[in-house]
Amino acid sequence: MEKQVLIMPCLDMQAGRVVKGVKFVDIRDAGDPVECAKAYCAAGADELAMLDITATVENRRPLLDVVKRVADVTTVPFTVGGGIGDIPTAVAVMECGATRVSVASAAFRRPKFISELISEFGPERVVVAIDVDRNPNLPSGYEVYIDGGRTATGKDAVEWAKEVASYGVRIILPTSKFADGMQQGFDLPLIKLLKEATSATIVASGGAGNMEHFYEAAMAGAEILLGASVFHFGIVKIPELKRYLKSRGINVRFNGA
Repeated sequence: MEKQVLIMPCLDMQAGRVVKGVKFVDIRDAGDPVECAKAYCAAGADELAMLDITATVENRRPLLDVVKRVADVTTVPFTVGGGIGDIPTAVAVMECGATRVSVASAAFRRPKFISELISEFGPERVVVAIDVDRNPNLPSGYEVYIDGGRTATGKDAVEWAKEVASYGVRIILPTSKFADGMQQGFDLPLIKLLKEATSATIVASGGAGNMEHFYEAAMAGAEILLGASVFHFGIVKIPELKRYLKSRGINVRFNGA
């Protein structure tokens, strides 16, 4: 049976604008979120993510007005993350039109929050994001970071992923600081480790630079392929990517693209 993958553009948000950085810094503007969302849906995106990359460190909620405006034009499942630290905030995000909420730092600091979210919304509507960097002193070689990749935790990333999956989480979104924004390819060993360690759907995130990188991530075990810079700056176009993946034996959805 052919492996099916979904294509997920990601809108990293700062001050109401789409931005993109390298290794979580060197941020530059990449456009208006509503216009980006419209364009990606029209191009055939299967999913859309929007992550408020400074909400947690600024100790605030995500910008709900922006969530609502993007949700209003989005025709595919829509995941929102950044600054979601309690159930009322998650409810507010859902009420603005999000399909799923993504949590990272708050889930790490208080793992019971994951259970609370699943109890409130169901496992299919909760994503746990895990920012990691390479650390050869840990068993897996990867360490969990929180606060938008700013704070090292000393926790092994694979052990944390196993714990996350044990709560019933069905989608894990790991982003490798090592690869993020470099356009040199996804961190394939990380994807393989997490796929082998859990039964969750793994989102490939951080490092896509060309179409072959997406194929490599699919072969490593990712079922959702996330891209930001490559899509925002027109390096890779979604219809062409899907045709390429199809030609390599990967099952993709052609939904109006």
